[in-house]
Amino acid sequence: MLQAGTKAPSFTLEDKDGNMISLSDFEGRKVVLYFYPKDNTPGCTKQACAFAANFEKFRTLDVAVIGISKDSAASHQKFAQKYNLPFILLSDPQLEAIQAYDVWQEKKLYGKTSMGVVRTTYIIDENGNIEKVMPKVKPDTNAAEILAYLADGE
Repeated sequence: MLQAGTKAPSFTLEDKDGNMISLSDFEGRKVVLYFYPKDNTPGCTKQACAFAANFEKFRTLDVAVIGISKDSAASHQKFAQKYNLPFILLSDPQLEAIQAYDVWQEKKLYGKTSMGVVRTTYIIDENGNIEKVMPKVKPDTNAAEILAYLADGE
């Protein structure tokens, strides 16, 4: 897991509309960068919908919200349309950002061990440094916890 106070790894990935988005595009703004396992699964849908429900609050604070998974851009587009998600979803099938942010880890489910994305959120400051690391977040409370942190941390 990356540590607060370190430089956030740069990346350039495709969004749901086929645009290439880089972390450096958001210099001068805080970024909520959340990694999640898979589009349209119960936990990931809860998490995305919670970010969508709070999107105006993030926008008021001038905070960009970016979700990253290894799903394709086409999958992201369907996911965003189905749940009316107003924030950026980036596709990382080659695991570039996922591995750079150390969220590709061994997971155990029903006694089986496999590699996968561990649900993790990073808050990146205006200078591109990791301000806060939130490992193994709960999907339904993650957005609210971030807003509470931003309100206290300002």
